[in-house]
Amino acid sequence: MPPNPWFSWSYVQNNWGEISQALVEHTTITIQAVLIALVIALPLAALAHRVRWLAVPVLGTTGVMYTIPSLALFSILVPFTGIGRTPVLIGLVMYALLILVRNILVGLQGVDPDVRDAAKGLGYGPTRLLTSVEIPNALPSIMTGVRLATVSTVALVTVGFVAGFGGLGTLMFRGFRSSYNAQIMTATLLCLLLAVVLDLLLLLLGRALTPWSRTRAPGTANRTTEGSTRRGTTDAAVAQAAEAANERTA
Repeated sequence: MPPNPWFSWSYVQNNWGEISQALVEHTTITIQAVLIALVIALPLAALAHRVRWLAVPVLGTTGVMYTIPSLALFSILVPFTGIGRTPVLIGLVMYALLILVRNILVGLQGVDPDVRDAAKGLGYGPTRLLTSVEIPNALPSIMTGVRLATVSTVALVTVGFVAGFGGLGTLMFRGFRSSYNAQIMTATLLCLLLAVVLDLLLLLLGRALTPWSRTRAPGTANRTTEGSTRRGTTDAAVAQAAEAANERTA
């Protein structure tokens, strides 16, 4: 019986063209799916935040989509979209929506009421309040959702081989079919590495976008004003108004 090692550098060298192409496909469709889902999730969560009774149906609908088995979903989409990238992308966007909508909504609902009221008192309309105050203050929760959705999508892409576009999942499937251990292990390790790299990059991006989360001391009397100033989400007048509101409620 010929040797069939789990780790084979010669396999990587001899098949690097195929491996790199699968890795690029896996990476690009992951990023594309998360970005599309984020573009859809932001207005959905904002609407559910503004119109409170919509939160239950929005979360319920995205939750139902998330529970559909991936193999079944991709198989259902193929007759309508054909095989290839499109059905896989649609499925990945559907799965990412629940994670993103839920985290964005939690972030928006967690904005300090004093900051929101101060901005309203200074004439901020609903749109300006959302874009200048609420979304920037909800960034930590939003970035957490993006990280979770990205890692989850990296794993789900591997199932896309049933629709003709599986990235590294295609290599895994070929390895299982031929019982080629090195091919299975190489694709698996690259999936893990891709998930870790993307998660670390998003972690660094989140830290860069929310520097106040590393410097703000909890329990201080002027925590709302400090947070607002570091975020740069409101002007000095909003920060002052928020501070005054804190003093009145202290």
